[in-house]
Amino acid sequence: MEAGGLPLELWRMILAYLHLPDLGRCSLVCRAWYELILSLDSTRWRQLCLGCTECRHPNWPNQPDVEPESWREAFKQHYLASKTWTKNALDLESSVCFSLFRRRRERRTLSVGPGREFDSLGSALAMASLYDRIVLFPGVYEEQGEIILKVPVEIVGHGKLGEVALLASIDQHCSTTRLCNLVFMPAWFSPFMFKTTSGHVQFDNCNFENGHIQVHGPGTCQVKFCTFKNTHVFLHNVPLCVLENCEFVGSENNSVTVEGHPSADKNWAYKYLLGLIKSSPSVLPTEDSDSLMSLDLESRDQAWSPRTCDIVIEGSQSPTSPASTSPKPGSKAGSQEAEVGSDGERVAQTPDSSDGGLSPSGEDEDEDQLTYRLSYQVQGPRPVLGGSFLGPPLPGASIQLPSCLVLNSLQQELQKDKEAMALASSVQGCLIRKCLFRDGKGGVFVCSYGRAKMEGNVFRNLTYAVRCIHNSKIVMLRNDIHRCRASGIFLRLEGGGLIAGNNIYHNAEAGVDIRKKSNPLILCNQIHHGLRSGIVVLGNGKGIIRNNQIFSNKEAGIYILYHGNPVVSGNHIFKGRAAGIAVNENGKGLITENVIRENQWGGVDIRRGGVPVLRSNLICFGYSDGVVVGDEGKGLIEGNTIYANKGCGVWMMSSSLPHVTSNHVSYNGLYGVAVFSQKDGSGEFPGGHGAQENFSEDGDAILWETELEKDDDPLRRPVTIALVESNSINHNGASGLYVQSSEALHVITNVIHANGDRGITVAQSSQLTRVANNSISCNRQSGVKVEAQCKVELRGNGIYDNRGHGIITKGDSTVVIENDIIGNRGSGLQLLPRSDTKVIKNRIHSFRAYGIAVRGRAKALVQENIIFQGKTSKTIFQQISNNRDCILQNNKFLVFKKKSDTWRLVNPPARPHLESSLRGPSAAHSGQKVTAMATRITARVEGGYHSNRSVFCTIL
Repeated sequence: MEAGGLPLELWRMILAYLHLPDLGRCSLVCRAWYELILSLDSTRWRQLCLGCTECRHPNWPNQPDVEPESWREAFKQHYLASKTWTKNALDLESSVCFSLFRRRRERRTLSVGPGREFDSLGSALAMASLYDRIVLFPGVYEEQGEIILKVPVEIVGHGKLGEVALLASIDQHCSTTRLCNLVFMPAWFSPFMFKTTSGHVQFDNCNFENGHIQVHGPGTCQVKFCTFKNTHVFLHNVPLCVLENCEFVGSENNSVTVEGHPSADKNWAYKYLLGLIKSSPSVLPTEDSDSLMSLDLESRDQAWSPRTCDIVIEGSQSPTSPASTSPKPGSKAGSQEAEVGSDGERVAQTPDSSDGGLSPSGEDEDEDQLTYRLSYQVQGPRPVLGGSFLGPPLPGASIQLPSCLVLNSLQQELQKDKEAMALASSVQGCLIRKCLFRDGKGGVFVCSYGRAKMEGNVFRNLTYAVRCIHNSKIVMLRNDIHRCRASGIFLRLEGGGLIAGNNIYHNAEAGVDIRKKSNPLILCNQIHHGLRSGIVVLGNGKGIIRNNQIFSNKEAGIYILYHGNPVVSGNHIFKGRAAGIAVNENGKGLITENVIRENQWGGVDIRRGGVPVLRSNLICFGYSDGVVVGDEGKGLIEGNTIYANKGCGVWMMSSSLPHVTSNHVSYNGLYGVAVFSQKDGSGEFPGGHGAQENFSEDGDAILWETELEKDDDPLRRPVTIALVESNSINHNGASGLYVQSSEALHVITNVIHANGDRGITVAQSSQLTRVANNSISCNRQSGVKVEAQCKVELRGNGIYDNRGHGIITKGDSTVVIENDIIGNRGSGLQLLPRSDTKVIKNRIHSFRAYGIAVRGRAKALVQENIIFQGKTSKTIFQQISNNRDCILQNNKFLVFKKKSDTWRLVNPPARPHLESSLRGPSAAHSGQKVTAMATRITARVEGGYHSNRSVFCTIL
């Protein structure tokens, strides 16, 4: 635009000298002038906004160094807000005779101060009329009696903030009033600086020191750009109050108390405040502004950053990944690997000597005679994570997460959850926005059916940030809560609401503390670097904890105890210095579809009566065990992927009765599943791994047990014996299942495949360990080993292609019945001295060794078995000494005649018969039945040998 030949730059320079009314008039000239006025945002509009004595920087007090998106828009919002108090103004005067021709008189300005029209505020108020403006000039004004506001007035301090101090107790009896640019202090006779019961009061750019402000419903208030030093704001039954861009410092109690249900009786200002709130910029996220959170290990501890759905592994190899160096041809290590013939058959090799001392002689014998065929069944790893297979965690590899495990943005979650969206959009009671609470005892206290909404605030260096009790409801969006001396957010006595998109960190106690039937929705928060747990749920507390990032806390990321019963879903819980989730002291909870990784102790730790439902989680890359079920731990552990943890996949201790079903347990550094009966000594563990926190706030911990609900949960089937059922346990560093227990255990319909040691090791079992209908294949040593003095029943299993013996037993009460023991490198079944074994109705075969080998004075009943011949130079049955305690009855021995002979396992078909064994809700829920395959005797080994190196991962 060029008017009169002047360039735009010169016009901007000229217009920069205009005042606000003149700018408004110029913008009405034409479209070009309107756009020219808008282009002054960073110059003239900025000057007007910062030069206004009635407001401060638009981002004060939290981000005073950050410029707003538009200075003009910020100035406009403040200007409109400053006029709210006059919205109910009627015509001040009207003609007596002509009601249609009304005339208004101008508002008067009354001056108060030395040498002015009035000496005191009281004398000026006595002469004031409707909506007059009272200006207090610099000085200290102390009123000796209570001031009653009977007519709407505006009281403004002249000069800079701090030059006018008012020591008074003001009681508002009029419909509206405004106070601006004043320093309030209590009078000598009352701690209340201001109170109202029905009218509307507006505070702009004021300081309040060492007193109280009280607003009772249906009264309303609007407070902006104010500082409260050791001042308590009490709001009782208010329908709507707005506190915006305020600072609360040094409170000796709560800074803001919201008590009582919002009054149904609303004054005139309610609808105007509601309209002002809806027209102002909101902190609710949009699809563009709500950036996704990152899980990058370097950046995630500082700020919010983009999420992703890939887990990328860095560093050295996993304890269960293949060795990085391949053996040289012809070397000893090379001879240990399985050789595969041209027709796909495995050529049996000498197994490890640890399970029976097999001799390596005969290694170079002609292998042509071994090329006959035997059809049988090997169960490999089942698909996980949306149908994919998890391979060894090699550096640089990635795990593609299914959509159910990917973190959503807050906007996406709100769009999916209409109830949460309604909560986030609602405004009722008190709205606290863009305020700073610091260096005091309490932030906001909501009680007795109160309602409060907090958006974009900062709470720091307080005893606690927010406390919600007695059926109250809070909505917390995009707040920053850190360095509290206790927990960040407390919910008690059926408190609830929505806690979403907050950054909660460095608090001395839990980030969020839920007790006594409170039931909040905790959504899309970052809760991290706490000195104790991230979230605790106890004392019948409930809640929905969904889609949060909980990381780097000193104790458990989520701690559930004393009958706490939350729903925990879709969270990423990682880098904790203790357990990811701990469930103790009769805690419950539905824990589903979470990613729990890189925690120092167990990914999930269940102890002392904890009975959660743990379903469809990814528990990986932990520095200890995946799932720990400690003393008296219970619960349903179903459909989880437990992967690449440095310890065991699942660790079960004495007196625990979990139901472990349909899980994928793979590539863990030690055992896939370990069952131990040793007591834990002192019973003391690092935080979150059995440690008990002190939750006896206010001395009421004892009372919780008298309040506990006794409800029947259909998700939890009663379990009287620990049950390991329908799991895929493969490629773990040690045995797939290790049992050292004095309690009964059932191991049913599992796939135990390609583990680094034996498939199943029973080292101690004074009570019966029942192993039924499992597929035990391709393990590095024997399929099953039973140590001395163990009671074990093996029934209906398929034990195939293990590198050691099929079964080796020293047990004094072992029953081996109706198993298929086929294709193992050692003997099919080896009975060691002093063992007592019943071997009935099995089908047994070994390539290189014996079908059944009896060593020393073993006691055995071998009855009605079918034993296939292996290598021609070995017999089907071997007995080292003349042992009268070994009884053979009605066994059938099959010897091949031609190289082309093919034997098939029919009537019944090859075991295990998993399809008929899967039952109940576990099989129905998982929907992942193990697929049987008919193959030659040499089913391919997945994985191979394992190293003992560590693994680290990062999320990019």
